[in-house]
Parts: sequence; C-alpha cells; structure tokens
Amino acid sequence: MATTSTSSITLRCNAHRTNMKSSPVTLQFNYSNTNVQYSFRFRSSHILCKQSCNVTKLNEVVVDEDVEKIRRLQNGSDVRGVAVEGEKGRTVDLTPSAVEAIAESFGEWVTDGLKREHGGLVPDAVRVSLGRDPRISGPTLSVAIFTGLKRAGCVPFDMGLATTPACFMSTLLPPFSYDASLMMTASHLPYSRNGLKFFTPKGGLCSTDVEVICNRAANKYANRLAKISVAMGTALKVDFMSTYAKHLRDIIKERVNHPLHFDTPLEGFKIIVNAGNGSGGFFTWDVLDKLGADTFGSLNLQPDGMFPNHIPNPEDKIAMSLTGAAVLEQSADLGIVFDTDVDRSGVVDNAGNAINGDRLIALMSSIVLGEHPGTTIVTDARTSMALTRFITERGEGIETHLMMETSGHGALKENHFLDDGAYMVVKIIIKMVCMKLAGSKEGIGSLIKELEDPAESVELRMNICSEPRYAKERGVETIETFRNYIEEGRLEGWELDSCGDCWVSEGCLVDSNDSPTAIDARMYRAKVSDEEHGQHGWIHIRQSIHNPNIAINMQSSVPGACQSMARVLLEKFLVKGKMDQFLDFTQVDKYAKTGYLA
Repeated sequence: MATTSTSSITLRCNAHRTNMKSSPVTLQFNYSNTNVQYSFRFRSSHILCKQSCNVTKLNEVVVDEDVEKIRRLQNGSDVRGVAVEGEKGRTVDLTPSAVEAIAESFGEWVTDGLKREHGGLVPDAVRVSLGRDPRISGPTLSVAIFTGLKRAGCVPFDMGLATTPACFMSTLLPPFSYDASLMMTASHLPYSRNGLKFFTPKGGLCSTDVEVICNRAANKYANRLAKISVAMGTALKVDFMSTYAKHLRDIIKERVNHPLHFDTPLEGFKIIVNAGNGSGGFFTWDVLDKLGADTFGSLNLQPDGMFPNHIPNPEDKIAMSLTGAAVLEQSADLGIVFDTDVDRSGVVDNAGNAINGDRLIALMSSIVLGEHPGTTIVTDARTSMALTRFITERGEGIETHLMMETSGHGALKENHFLDDGAYMVVKIIIKMVCMKLAGSKEGIGSLIKELEDPAESVELRMNICSEPRYAKERGVETIETFRNYIEEGRLEGWELDSCGDCWVSEGCLVDSNDSPTAIDARMYRAKVSDEEHGQHGWIHIRQSIHNPNIAINMQSSVPGACQSMARVLLEKFLVKGKMDQFLDFTQVDKYAKTGYLA
C-alpha cells in the first residue's frame, strides 16, 4: 500500500468514548490516495480511538480486545493456550501470529538485558535456543518462534524434541551456552494446548518478567493489521540432547564410583521407564541403557503428540498403576514416570508401590537430609501433616537444599534450583545403587517406610463461569470470600493455617528480599478440627493458573472426614454465599452428598 506523509485515516465510532466499555462500537478505517482506496471495518467491545493519525503511524492504533487476548495467554511464569481445535468449549488462541509476537518480544527483552549488563554494548549475535515436546502444533509454532526471534535480531537454534530442563541447561553447558532459551510445551495438558517457558543463564523467568514480555507482545499483535505470521527462514538445527544426556550419565558414574565397572554402574539393575509418549524416552536410550541398565518392558517411549495411552503426568493414577504393573511383571528394581516435558517425575519401588506426591517429597527429603543434615526442606501448602513430622524428625535448619511440590516438581540447590524430573530420578538411582553396594537388600521404598499416609486425600474442582477476561477476577473474589468466612468464624472448627513464621493467609509466598517480587497467587489453607478428633485435617483452596477453575484439596486422618468438610464448604459457604452466580460447584455437591467424585 502506497503511503505519503499527508495521507490520513479517519476513525468513525458509533458510541461516545465514555460509553465504550459497555457498548460495542464499529470502527471503520478509510484510506485513500490517488491510486488506491482501502476500507477496514470491524467490531470490538473495547477500542482506544484516535480521531485521526498519519498513515505512517498506523501502528499507534491499539485495539484493546487484541491486547487482552495476548495478555490472557500468560499463566504465571509461562505462556499457555489452545493451539489446535478439538477441545470442547475452547477456541484457538495460541496462534502462530500470537507466538511470533511473544518470541519477538522475548528476543528484545533478552537483548535489552544484555545491553544493561555490558554497558550498552550487545554481542553481534544474540543466540537463543528452542526446544519442544511432541505436540502436533509444535512444528507450525516453531516456525513462528524462529520468525519472531529473527525480527528481534536474534539468531535462533533448533534443538528439536527436547525437555524443559535441557533448554535451561543449553544456556550453561559448553560449547552451546546460549544467551537464552525457549521451551514449547503445555506439560500434562491436553494435546490441543501448547505454551512457552522462558530461560536465561540465571534461570527461569519470573511472572513479572513474563508479564512485561506479554504486554509488549500484546501491543505488537494488536497493531498488526495482518494477523498472519510470515515465515522468515529456518533455524540452525543442533543436537543438544546428546550433550545433556552425557551430563546426566557422568553425574551417575562419578557419584556411584562403582569399584568394578565405573562406566556401567547400572549393570544388574532393571529399570522401567514410562515416558507417556512425551519427551522422556531419551532417558531410557541415552542414559540408562548406556550405563548398563536393563530397561526391557519400558512403556510409551515413542513421542506421540496425541498422547494416546494416558496423560503424561506422575500424578495420574493410570500412569502410576501401569508402571507399577510393569515393575512387578519384569521384577524390576525401579519404575520411573515422566511428565511430557520432563520437569516432573514420579517413581515406583520394587514392590510396585507408587511414590509420588507426599511420598516422593519424603523420599527426596530422606536422600537430601542424609547428604546435608539439618537442611530445610521447602514444600507447598498441600503436603500432609505426617510429611511435616517425617521431615522435622530428621532435622531442619536454615540452609535449603531442596524445594518440592506435591505435583512432582523438585528443585535442588546442587542443580541450580531447576525443576528437573530427570535429575531428581538420577539422585534416586544413585541412592539405590549405593544402597546395594553397601550390602542392603531393600528397595528404595524402604527409605520412607515410616511415613504415614493420610486416611483420605481428595481433590475437587469448581469451574468459573464467566468470560475469560473476568475469570481471574472472579476466582480471586471467591478465594478472598473464603478467607473472610473463616476469619469471621462462619465455618465452625476451621482456622487459617500457619506455616512457620508466615501465614498461609498471605498466600504462603513471602518474599523477604530488599525488593520483593509481586505475587499474584491466591491460595489459602485451613486446618479443620472437631470435638471428637481434635485437629484431623486441612482444606486448601487455590486458583488454577492454567484453567478457569478453582482447585480444592482436602486431607484427613479420619475416614469420612473429607466428605464432612465438603458438606460444610457446600452448605455454609457455596450455597449460603450464593457462589453459584459465577461458579459451577457440581463436583463439590456430588461428593458432599454421596462421597463419590463426579
């Protein structure tokens, strides 16, 4: 389209500016010069208008709906969205053009950071790697990412099928040592989803950094009239996963230091891997097999972006039970379950017992406390009271060597506090081999035989019924109302739980740095007591960062008490509080009345 410095665009609105938030408007662009005429017409509920602007400044017109569309893709420190059709009730929002804008903004953010570090100077080529899980949207979105990075002046490198921890390590391990890295994954979410995780050599980006990137990307996206990504070539393909696998093998060899066969310390061990058709198959072929392990009978090693067998998730009961069955069938020493991008894992002991959630935290705590007596173990607010006793009886101090969530995320100080499911399994394997070398005939499960399991553990979900743009606001309102009900004594026997020197009522996320990082999480935990049993359980409520819903976790040492808690929540909070205005609590209702999950 030809332009001149005197050409103009006229915007005609059918509503006054003061009413724009409540009234849809029609916006019409009319452009003409001596050769051509163009007219664009569309509707939006939120538009920032200028009465006229120079054609050369067309990108200053910002459409609010497009801005919000990109901002809503942020999920804490990640980006998540629907990348392909197939999910009922959800439309595609993680489009190639959206991903391109985010990648370009990330590239600019990295470049700006390097300039600050080097006094305004920046390397000739800012090098950024990209890895991805096997999702079917990966190839198309990869091209968009390469395009966005090139728009930002960066040089992209294509790692192909990779894991999230490997992407971070690609910024550290020579000869690669990239300036930054992106991992394209949506973890355990359905095949239709995808997303991005961001890394520099300093670690993963925090939510405030990702918010800056998404805000910049939102403006880029909104100001581009053509919402189509135009490919700008490809990236240089690199094989980093072989280097990463060797890194893991070397750790096992050096720390086991086998007296008879140093290079194959896993000879005589049978290990089952269930990769869930995600990115974790490499651990079988390039780590365990090369160290001498027998991995016959492993499951779902081939990458398949449709995940046909089960959810790749160490919290998934099907994944754990199938792995346990395979361990028993093969008389294996250990079973391993990875999530899609291998930043989480779970294991199964030689008796077929699942070790995930509290049990995995207990196992890792036992290993780490053996290496660093007195260290503090940091966990999330959904861990059991029995786990707290298990850890504190083994000693806690101030220095922290392990942080773990019940979901299977585990970060060790010795590994850059990186969530790395493969590294966590490496620690367990090393302990298992060392136990055998020391003469023990027991399996890895013997380390947690003193851990008491709760009598009941239940998770329920409530969908937030509102437009996507208001879902977070509605969720926060619900959770804050829940807190108020407890503080006002309206839920008898319920009390906001404390956690050391901080309060779960503060979200259990207290930043004591000189410049605290803003926290947007909303979650509270209440301890529950009654006259007969005293304190016997807890209930934890939080807003999901991946979906428009609220998660409710309950545990109790008394059979039937979780149903009683659900009944109190239903009758005295959800119904009396008229929460059905924007919540679907069908699952809570059914469980409270029948004791069965919907």
